[in-house]
Amino acid sequence: MEKKYSKVIAAKHLFDSVRDDSYEGYICLKDNVIVKAGTGAPTQEITDQADEFLQFDEELVMPGITDTHTFFTGYAVFYVGADMSDVTDNGQGLKTLQNYEGGKGSEGAILGHGWIPEKWNQAEGEKMLEAEYPDRPVILFAADRSTCIMNRKARETYGFTPESCYPESYHRIMREYLNDRGFIEKEFSDYMKMMNSRGVTTVKEMGFDDFYGFTDYLKEMEDSEDLHLRFFFMSQPVGQRMNLPYARKMREKFTGDKVRFSGFNRMTDGTIAANKGDLKKPYEGQTFTCTLDILYDEIEADVLAADAEDFRWSLHAQGDGAVGKITQIYDKCKKEDGQLKNRHAITDMEFTDPVDLERLGALGVTAELYFQIMSLDPAEVLLDNISRTIGFERRKNYWNRRKMQDSGMILSGATDLPLLITSLPESIYYSCGGYLDGLDTPFQPENTITVSEMLKAWTIGGARNLSMEDKLGTLEEGKLADITVFDRDFLYADSANVKSAGVVMTIMDGKTVYKK
Repeated sequence: MEKKYSKVIAAKHLFDSVRDDSYEGYICLKDNVIVKAGTGAPTQEITDQADEFLQFDEELVMPGITDTHTFFTGYAVFYVGADMSDVTDNGQGLKTLQNYEGGKGSEGAILGHGWIPEKWNQAEGEKMLEAEYPDRPVILFAADRSTCIMNRKARETYGFTPESCYPESYHRIMREYLNDRGFIEKEFSDYMKMMNSRGVTTVKEMGFDDFYGFTDYLKEMEDSEDLHLRFFFMSQPVGQRMNLPYARKMREKFTGDKVRFSGFNRMTDGTIAANKGDLKKPYEGQTFTCTLDILYDEIEADVLAADAEDFRWSLHAQGDGAVGKITQIYDKCKKEDGQLKNRHAITDMEFTDPVDLERLGALGVTAELYFQIMSLDPAEVLLDNISRTIGFERRKNYWNRRKMQDSGMILSGATDLPLLITSLPESIYYSCGGYLDGLDTPFQPENTITVSEMLKAWTIGGARNLSMEDKLGTLEEGKLADITVFDRDFLYADSANVKSAGVVMTIMDGKTVYKK
């Protein structure tokens, strides 16, 4: 006899992303939907009607995690082409490339990954490439993706150098590796497994320009049993201007709950530490507010044109000047009852003006926040950068997530992966606890958010970012069954000691896609 439920999950610690606390409760799944949810322990009658019954006592059961700013294409570069991680000299490097070339054939660039500068000298390596490959482009990416070894042919063909080796430049080679089916199938599968192991069930991906044919692969995967990560993707104009015809085509092509087109993305300013963040007032001891020439008029024209057709934008901004200008642009977009009709977002928001945050909250703008960003540098480096660039008085508005939350902005978790790899425990450590690596006391704890707010940012906040809150983000009846189980309840854990927490199980669309 067919059972009433495919799964019943009972937990002493259940966080549904509706309430602010965890509680003893249960959820009943029928295929890919939560059909019943209740408090307390399920009755024997309910458990008897389940094909599978799962009981969690110490663990935290919560909605699946959504990472709202990721780059699979950047992640894949860590694994593209020949593995150069063991190379220590030119002879070994040439042999590794020749072995790879033998399997690849004579067409296209020769690519490699994992080059470690401390093992193999860059200048010597490039001399070897010039001698052995004068007529074929060769690019070997560093293990940390910070630079690369290139020959002259590669520089001429792709128009970047080791000094400008970053995704917005090497998008020129993406068409080659994104259409290498043998490579991309394995890497995309590994990517999904890695994200599932961190409790992630949905991502919002940045796809440069028209994604260089990768959308054909996504269409094949859309209804496949092998797709276990919801994939919402944006177009980031890099090699060309905003492409509205492409956006219209993608909106028509993907209409399901697993793959969708989600609008456009663009950088505005850069890092404040490098004087590239756009500030409202000059940098400390300087007369300039930004060393970049930012095309705000062009950005505004694109945003308003997309908004007119109900496409949304996410704009990346770090300085308060950039955030302020974006606020003015979004204020010109279509509104319903005073809030934006289309859920435009701002990514990063490192240093902000509280006045702008209040306006952004009133407009219903989404904040895509790198809650783990403090992990990239030791405390002394971070604090020195802040002091050197904006000074002691202005630093009170640095990483001011508290004001964003209190102003009514939609907070969602993001990583800029592979810059960071999604980690809810790290997010709690740095942005709830306020800890910095190497600092004994929390940094500006008045700017942090609570653990409950953090859990909601990574769940219902992400769903709202994607306008999917009617289907995702909470453990409520009628929602799709995306569920993550951690080994502890973060609401009752010391934020200083949560980084060691791990995922026990991840369920996406009703199916277990990761189990420790």
